Order: sequence, then C-alpha cells, then structure tokens
Amino acid sequence: MARRKQSGAADLGLLALRAATGGLLMGHGAQKLWGVLGGYGLEGTAGWLESLGLKPGRPWAMAAGGGEFGSGLLLALGLFTPVGAISVFGPMLMAWNKAHAGKPIWVSAGGAELPLTNMAVATTLALVGPGRYSLDEALDIEVPSALIWLTAAGVAAGVAAGVLAKPEPMEEQQDTARDELQSQANSVAAGESAA
Repeated sequence: MARRKQSGAADLGLLALRAATGGLLMGHGAQKLWGVLGGYGLEGTAGWLESLGLKPGRPWAMAAGGGEFGSGLLLALGLFTPVGAISVFGPMLMAWNKAHAGKPIWVSAGGAELPLTNMAVATTLALVGPGRYSLDEALDIEVPSALIWLTAAGVAAGVAAGVLAKPEPMEEQQDTARDELQSQANSVAAGESAA
C-alpha cells in the first residue's frame, strides 16, 4: 500500500469512516457469532444459511460472522488495512448473492444497499489507506503484496463456493419441514402413551 500525504481533516475523515464502518461490521459479525445485539447466534444463523443452500450451515455461519467481525476489527483499528478491506468483500458479496439477489437495491425492499455501501467503503480504504490515525501508520506496517493477493484469492474461493451452492427447491424444503414436524408429533405422542 502506497503511503500518501493527507491533510489532518482527511485523516480524521478516514478515522471516522473506518470506525463507523468497522464498528458496524463487527456488530453484524457479533450477531451471527454470539447472538448479541439482537442476533441469532451461530445456530440461528446456520439454520438461515442452510435455507439459502449453504450446507452445512454452521461453518458458513462461522465464516460469515468471522468475516464480518474480523474485517470490521481490522478496518476500525486501521491494522493490515488492505487485508481487512479485501476481507469485507467475502461476506458482502455472499449477502448480495444469497440474501438480496433479485430485489430492488434499497434496504427497505430487502435489497443490497448495505453490502454495496460496505464494499464502496472497503474499496476506498484499500485505495487511499487508513490515514495517519491508524495502527498501520503508528506501527509503520507495510502489508506484503503476497498477503494481499493470498487474502484476495481466499475471499474469491469462498465466494465462488458459496455462489455455487444452490438452495433446495421449495417442495423439498416443505417436505423436510413436514417430515420434521411429523417426527416431533410422533415423539410427543409416544411420550404421552408411555405415561
């Protein structure tokens, strides 16, 4: 990452951009990982991701939550900024493809407004850098280009695997749900007859 001279106001602007976007990404990740801030935790997220065709859901939930939390933390701190910025693209591209595809762009219609905004911020930070008020600057960290390319390849591979995963047709999902409900009803009935 090339170091650029910037004004003090620009550095404060980058700090605000990193803190807000990074903090919100961390919050989204925490919802998925730990069920805080109104989230559903790993199990709830895993179930939802399985309904989108991402099976088994738990590793995908860990990847989504870890990707959001980890990339957000790196951006907020301005630490290994190119790695954090590239890592934003994994969960955001997956969200766009799996949860928001085919919908109008606006979040009020279930669209990909938020993932697009996060990717725009990540692109800006990858191109401009984190600014003076960052750990990269304070510790004089120059991220090796090999690490940047390795991160990009890992994100691309993960997104490709996720995009290729297809959800079950609705009929199969309904059959599975019906079978699960029947099994639960049978268990309850067996428990009542034993009592």
